[in-house]
This record gives sequence, C-alpha cells and structure tokens, in this order.
Amino acid sequence: MKQIKNIIKPTNLGISRRNILKLVGVSAAVPGLMSTFNIPAFGQGASPKQTADWDKIFPKSDRVEHQKVSFSNRLGITLVADLYMPKNLDRSRRHPALVVGHPYGGVKEQTSGLYAQTMAERGFITLAHDASYNGESGGQPHFTASPEAFVEDFSAAVDFLGTRPQVDCNRIGVIGVCGGGGFGLAAAEIDPRIKAIATVSMYDIGQGQRQGLAETLDKAALKKSLEKIAAQRWAEVDGAERAMATGTPEVITESSSAVEKEFYDYYRTPRGQHPRSTTAMALTGAAPMSLFWSFEHLDWISPRPVLFITGDHAHSRIFSEHAFKKASEPKELYIVPGAGHVDLYDRVNLIPWDKLQSFFNQDLA
Repeated sequence: MKQIKNIIKPTNLGISRRNILKLVGVSAAVPGLMSTFNIPAFGQGASPKQTADWDKIFPKSDRVEHQKVSFSNRLGITLVADLYMPKNLDRSRRHPALVVGHPYGGVKEQTSGLYAQTMAERGFITLAHDASYNGESGGQPHFTASPEAFVEDFSAAVDFLGTRPQVDCNRIGVIGVCGGGGFGLAAAEIDPRIKAIATVSMYDIGQGQRQGLAETLDKAALKKSLEKIAAQRWAEVDGAERAMATGTPEVITESSSAVEKEFYDYYRTPRGQHPRSTTAMALTGAAPMSLFWSFEHLDWISPRPVLFITGDHAHSRIFSEHAFKKASEPKELYIVPGAGHVDLYDRVNLIPWDKLQSFFNQDLA
C-alpha cells in the first residue's frame, strides 16, 4: 500500500455543509477551493485559442494525430469522442490505450481532452468522450443526469477502442477527472476489461447529492431536498419549464465564496470556457443521482491497480482519501503539493504527468 505521509487533513475552510449542498447537491460543476498559490501555466504553457478547425480550449499538439469519432453505448445513445494517437506510433503492433472521462458538466474539449492529448504525446492511444446527454453526444433531453448512462459510457469507450487495429484490447486503462473519476471507478468495478484506473480530483457525485462533504447523511435534509424535486416533477408534468441547476455562477462579486470564484475562473473565462459546457443539469436528475454510490464495491477492482491523485488543499481530497481506504490492493494515494481541486484540470506544471505515465506504463505493460 502506497500513501504519502504527513499530509495536512482537509478542511472546509469555512464552507458550510448547507452551502456545499447548495452548490453540489443539485448542480453540475463540483466546487473546490480556490488556490492561494501563484497561478501556473495553463494547457501546455500557451494561451489556448479556438479556431475554425480546432474547438478545444487547449493548444493543438504537433506530435499527435486527432480524429473525431462516434459510437453507441449499450443504451443506444450515440457518443461523440476525440481519438488521439502519437504521430510516431508503430502501426505494425498493438498499443495500450486510455479512456479519459471529463468532470461532471464538462465536455471533451476541456480537461479530458487536455489529458488525452498529453498522454498521447507520451505514447498512449487515448479517447476523450462526451458523456451521454452532454456536449456533442446524444441522449434527449440534453443535460440529464443518468448514473447508469455515465458509467456505461466508459465501457462503451472500451468497446470502441478494442476494435481499433492499433489497440491491444487487453491493455486499456481509464483516467477520470472530478465526477468522471467516480463514474470511471464504478465502471472499473463491473468491467474487468479496464486493466488500470487513475482518478484526478475525484468526486463522488452521488455523495455530493446526498450529503455534500458531511461525514454522515442528514436524512431529514435529504428528504426535504427530495420533496422539492418531487414538487418540481409535478410542475413539469403540468407544463412548467424544465428547471435547471447551474453549478457555476454567471457573475461573481466580492462576497462570492472561494468555491464560486475557483469554478468561475475556469468555466466562465477563456481559461476553460466552452459553449457546450454550461455546467447545468436538470434539477430533477438530483434524485436518481442520490442513489449512486461510487465506492461501495471498490474491492471488486482488485487485483487491478488504482491510483488516486488529489491536491493537498483541494476540498474534494476527502473523496480520494475515502476511496483509498475502501479500495483493495494494489492502490496508491498521490497528493500533489500546492494544488487545489480545479488546479488539476489544466495547470500543466502541477498535473503529475510523469506519475500518470509511469503508472500506466507499469500496469498496462
């Protein structure tokens, strides 16, 4: 068992459980704590600009081939994804591959695409997909939260990669960022074709809906929340407009929390803003999401390895620590010094690329 020693225990830094439930319990973007450190470079050290032929928020690499692809999941939903391959790839043999899942409310043109392209530069064939009901993928109505679909999407991506002539279907791993980490873990629990999994700033969206960061469930508060959602369902049955819960504010003020400022800085500025990532999800989806448990069967993954990566002052660190305790060997908890939750979305001099590469080189060998 590997774990970094002498690390500071996470705190909520004054963020109340009520505010966490407000921001996480029925929202799309999962809040973290804004970094108080000097701001490092973004997206491979350049100011990303979208162009007519490149709609990502990070610069295009000249060492990687990119192709937009589509495939269907088990539920009949068409997923749209970006496939990245090293330009110097030896096409006479098969290679390891990675599925990369984006944060809850994000799209493949943001964080997951950056991870996919960078890992392709390091020798892997990678696939960053839009989750069902999000981005360019299908599923109607859009912005619907479906834990079953989000987990199934990872297995469908494995299906697709396994049909590529350059991919060794016995050497496919997963990287899941934020909410994508929780859904990726659940997929690995039931899909042994996923041979290794790494999570980054991982978040258990189900727990976020049920209790935020609280150690125990407040059943009375949960029931009150479910009653409000049920009332909204009746309203929509009677013709009311679909209610949406937006995870990132459109405007921030001096009184905005550090959580709001951190996510605003990513999702509402050129740093990470993308027109298909509104961070909104239908309010009624919070009810079925509250039944989603990422960590209950982590022991099913063993003996396949799991790597949990989190920032030393990320509020979401509690989820990685919780999952690490519940997972079976082989497992590792890797704490990134000086990093908050969103820092590990795109701050490339904080993201532990060498650690990710060595982990998958070893475990997909």
